[in-house]
Amino acid sequence: MTKVYVMSSCPDCFEVKARLSDNPEFEIIDIGEHVRKLKEFIRLRDTSPAFDTVKANGSIGIPCFVSEDGRISFDTEAFIPEELPSGASCSLDGKGC
Repeated sequence: MTKVYVMSSCPDCFEVKARLSDNPEFEIIDIGEHVRKLKEFIRLRDTSPAFDTVKANGSIGIPCFVSEDGRISFDTEAFIPEELPSGASCSLDGKGC
């Protein structure tokens, strides 16, 4: 099962969550629902080099897909073949969301 880290207030995550919520191949983890979920995501973000470019760009790194084998991806199109509407990605510098 692929874990998908999202946050309800993120426009890109909203669409991902809506499209994958009924798919048993994905576990949706909304990091805004509970501090434990946020801590889990922050631990992943702080320890994985996959987030280096994301952090350098001032982004948070959601939506984030973590495959069963531990691979991390931010490529929504790889997991959801249908085209998603484009939107600003959430960023720490205030340019997104």
